[in-house]
Amino acid sequence: MTDRSGMFAAALALLTVCGCVSSGPDFEPPDPMLPSVSFFGKPEPAIAETLLVPGELAGGDSRWWAVFRDPILTSLAERIADANLDVRTATLRLAESRSQRGVTASAEFPALNGDASYQRELYSQNGFLSLAKPFVPAGTPFIIPPISIWQPGFDASWEIDFWGHVRRQVEAADAQVEASEYQRRDTLVSSLAELARDYIELRGAQTQIAIAKANLASSNDILQLTKTRAEKGLTTGLDVENAAAQVEAVRATLPTLEDQETVQINALSLLLDEPPGSLRSELARAKPIPPAPPRVPLGIPSELARRRPDIRQAEAQLHAATATIGVAVADFYPKVTFNGNVELNALDLKNLWKGSSLQYVLGPAVSLPIFEGGRLKSTLEFREAQQQEAAIAYHKTVLQAWHEVVNALVAYRTEQERRARLKAQTDHSRQALALSRARYANGVADFITTLDAERTMLQAELQYAQSTTAVSTNLVQLYKALGGGWEAAFPDEGATSVAALPPVP
Repeated sequence: MTDRSGMFAAALALLTVCGCVSSGPDFEPPDPMLPSVSFFGKPEPAIAETLLVPGELAGGDSRWWAVFRDPILTSLAERIADANLDVRTATLRLAESRSQRGVTASAEFPALNGDASYQRELYSQNGFLSLAKPFVPAGTPFIIPPISIWQPGFDASWEIDFWGHVRRQVEAADAQVEASEYQRRDTLVSSLAELARDYIELRGAQTQIAIAKANLASSNDILQLTKTRAEKGLTTGLDVENAAAQVEAVRATLPTLEDQETVQINALSLLLDEPPGSLRSELARAKPIPPAPPRVPLGIPSELARRRPDIRQAEAQLHAATATIGVAVADFYPKVTFNGNVELNALDLKNLWKGSSLQYVLGPAVSLPIFEGGRLKSTLEFREAQQQEAAIAYHKTVLQAWHEVVNALVAYRTEQERRARLKAQTDHSRQALALSRARYANGVADFITTLDAERTMLQAELQYAQSTTAVSTNLVQLYKALGGGWEAAFPDEGATSVAALPPVP
């Protein structure tokens, strides 16, 4: 008994040790190779003046759109997580990956199946039984009546994961779930940024409509003034026609701007899963362009890998690709499976539940790959190539994020400078128009000067409105590029079944 106990303990210890082996390389998070300094290079003084202290974004308000201080934008942003179809689709894909992980993890446990059968069987007298007739005394009837076979039982099978084949599969499935989680978060990031851009561009179009209408009124005033002077013989019909042409030129800008307004309202409706025009009552009333704050946070570049969901998704995909190498390596080793079948077998139902009706088959089975025609080697090479591809994809994602931050920062800064120049141009143009109108009314200036001043002012005001819109949308792009402050706006991640998801209207 002692020897048997020792052998059993040794076998159990060996099983435990082997069960801890995992084939293939272990995943180590890659170094994103991002700069640890506070800025992407030394900023110019003009850039530094527009930035808050490094890292403030990471600890700031997660509701980043609140910096625009626009209650309507805030209301729309708070609705998008539950309403946007792309986010809801990503949520379903996350539920799919979690379910698939459960399927993969089930291989860690024994499979147990119950079965029961009843058969009524009559053997043919002319079949195999006819072979026994020569051995039966002559005159003796050789008849086997129909028999009943009652057979309930169950069978079990369990593959011992000696080499970590299943563990690596589960590890890859876990990484895929993580990738799906960050993919859903990235979808929300993009949807929120798109909503903010569409809303700001809507307000920009409405501002330009207001400018065009104000200039249309001014052009009509000049036209009336020109007609009055023509009636008095102080000018010619040429000035009247030029003034009328300017009125029509200003009026012609309105349809395009009104079309842009409609397009932006419909774009916002689509983001919120609403039919075209459904938000017109909420958005048609013109509001100012949401202004960007005078200073914005830059954050620390090395934190991009922690904040941006696309980088974390790429890292999770690299993790999954690394784990599948272990799965391919484990296929080279023997597979040990414990199989068992226990059942009751009786020809009479009343004897079925007796101990003498018990029969079973138990024992291990070993399967060792000997010749696969190069399948296992090719599979391993394929998985290794996939891992290298995932590593390149991760590097590209990080590098692209770095570029996006630099480009967004430069675009935001340069557009601010452009807006300042356009603001000065608008002020000068407005003053020039007022002076030229006064001089024309007093007969000391020709009409062409007034007409040119009017055209210049209209163009300057429209460009200034467009630049103001671009400054705010560039700030949205900067927030998106930095990847910070999105977590609190994310919907509940506990929805792992279709029943837990919001209904589709």
